[in-house]
Amino acid sequence: MKEFLQYPIFSVLSDIAEATHMECYVVGGYVRDKIMGRDFKNDIDIVVIGSGIDFAKQVGNRLGTKVNVYKNFGTAMLNHGSLQIEFVGARKESYRADSRKPIVENGNLQEDQNRRDFTINAMALSLNKHDFGQLLDPFNGLIDIEQRIIRTPLNPEETFSDDPLRMMRAIRFASQLNFKIDTPAIHAISNNTGRIAIISKERIIDELNKIILANKPSIGFKYLFDTGLLHCIFPAMANLHGVEIIEGKGHKDNFYHTLEVLDNVAEQSDDLWLRWAAILHDIAKPATKRFDKRHGWTFHGHEDKGARMVPKLFADLRLPLNDRMKFVQKLVLLHLRPIVLAQDIVTDSAVRRLLFEAGDDIDSLMMLCHADVTTKNEYKKKKYRQNFELVKQKLKDVEERDQIRNWQPPVSGEDIMSAFGLKPGREVGVIKNAIREAILEGDIPNSREKAYRFMLEKGKELGLK
Repeated sequence: MKEFLQYPIFSVLSDIAEATHMECYVVGGYVRDKIMGRDFKNDIDIVVIGSGIDFAKQVGNRLGTKVNVYKNFGTAMLNHGSLQIEFVGARKESYRADSRKPIVENGNLQEDQNRRDFTINAMALSLNKHDFGQLLDPFNGLIDIEQRIIRTPLNPEETFSDDPLRMMRAIRFASQLNFKIDTPAIHAISNNTGRIAIISKERIIDELNKIILANKPSIGFKYLFDTGLLHCIFPAMANLHGVEIIEGKGHKDNFYHTLEVLDNVAEQSDDLWLRWAAILHDIAKPATKRFDKRHGWTFHGHEDKGARMVPKLFADLRLPLNDRMKFVQKLVLLHLRPIVLAQDIVTDSAVRRLLFEAGDDIDSLMMLCHADVTTKNEYKKKKYRQNFELVKQKLKDVEERDQIRNWQPPVSGEDIMSAFGLKPGREVGVIKNAIREAILEGDIPNSREKAYRFMLEKGKELGLK
């Protein structure tokens, strides 16, 4: 394993360990990712048998580098080139039932490895002269990597009860690495879902976002649903699950449909907020579901209701209530529009209106709508997607000609007030709306000259001079 310790910093740490008679080891994600051949994020965790802070200060002195000390956590950190290195003394932990914050005591390497969340994160590489590069793997993390298994070093019931955030982390690692969670750990998560209540929503959403950003997010969401965790942390999404049948007519399972759409988007984009739009695009279907004897199941207005649900859902989940929320809300509201266009003869007027409402988000909207075609009927799927290509070309043609995206009125309210000697009031709004409608309908081109002339005519109709 010496080939994983080629960074010169490891030789420096080894020399200091020898000089100070302290043992030190590389642990956690660096070891795991090197063994798996994955890129690591330039952060390296070092466990010292003794004071991690004192050891870090020795390293800082040798390198002439500032050391940041966090006494409350017993850790210290320094930067060396592109690397961020964190030092901590080996610890053993015990927990109270009402908190995930452990009672920490000094420990040895074995006790430190015992407290790690998963076997694949409990491996250590020695930096000590007598066994430099030796892998210490007491829980067979190497075998679990080969078998692609997420497993806890100790009893999973205790591991997840002590720190319930580890349930989310297990599912996150399964999603990111495309591993399976072993059966005892799955049962333990199912048995401890209620314990997630002691975890802050901010920490939960941080893990959930990492699941959403995985290459195939559905892996994580299926685990969340099957264990019951999703019902605790995001019940509105869990409510999408299920199929109801009346008079032999059923509807698709909107939970699994949503996961298909999410995976489709994930294949095309790393944008977290576009992925959130995929998650929420049908979120109001349970609330708008109706059965009609002639037409079967309907979900009329689910896009409008869903858009109105977005702000509260974001607030409950501790997601940002800024432009990112508004972006998701807009895509939820508009997600049916391109599909309707793809079914019908596409008029310039309909395309102009879509461009006007979507603005710069039109490309994201089209990506979401393309992903929303999940029918198993290959003829229908091919037809929809061919029609989408026609709609995309029409959008491009209309935008090049009419420049409606992020449209600004060619005649302003000030222009209207100046032309007719008006003060702000109803007539100004009526004329502005009439100009906008005339341009969107194609009655007049999107130019100041034509819009100004139209304004004068409209004013005349209203009896203005």
